[in-house]
Amino acid sequence: MTAELIVPLIYPDWPVPSRVRALVTTRALGDMKSKNGRLRLRAHLPADPVWLRQVHGISVVDAARAPAGTGADASFTQESNVVCVAMAADCMPVLLAHEGGKAVAIAHAGWRGLCAGVIEAAVGAIGLPVGQLLAWLGPAIGPQDYEVGGEVRDAFLARDARAAAAFAPSRPGHWRLDLYAVARQRLSDCGVARVSGGGLSTAADAGRFFSYRRDGARERMAAAIWLA
Repeated sequence: MTAELIVPLIYPDWPVPSRVRALVTTRALGDMKSKNGRLRLRAHLPADPVWLRQVHGISVVDAARAPAGTGADASFTQESNVVCVAMAADCMPVLLAHEGGKAVAIAHAGWRGLCAGVIEAAVGAIGLPVGQLLAWLGPAIGPQDYEVGGEVRDAFLARDARAAAAFAPSRPGHWRLDLYAVARQRLSDCGVARVSGGGLSTAADAGRFFSYRRDGARERMAAAIWLA
């Protein structure tokens, strides 16, 4: 078997029904902003994914009805073979699924979108009881590598003072931010208690992941989720 035949994908480990399908690309599959990378990804999907023009906001679209290139940072679907997708290279892809396989969603959560409420928006857009939803937190920059300025911490605390627990001081005026900790807090507040993932750091794993913070990478990985 040649290296080209090895599938360079990560499959989420979470307790969802079999009709919920999801994957995350690694750098071995290529840049998901490029045509070649997207062609390689397409070979592992049931249909063309619904690519969004990500704007670090909180807009959510119905992937079955949104034109390609719609400006949004989250999408959902209740239909089979509609692929919701998000690109990232340090930002956090948040995957959501209904326990009975009735719907799935994905959110692109950089610090701006996370702070503004993109997770809450995606959960709400699904339109099903939140207690029946599960979440998986995909590869993102880990807290040991993600230093931010005081203005970022101030923005989070202005929304919810409890976010202080996700910040650790690093040097004067700077903090290390745990995106995963904030995401778990927000999901819990929404009523989503079953949360998996959150253990893969893009910046710490140069072999598998692109990272904008680590090396200025312009390339992107992709996370995708759909119903079979």
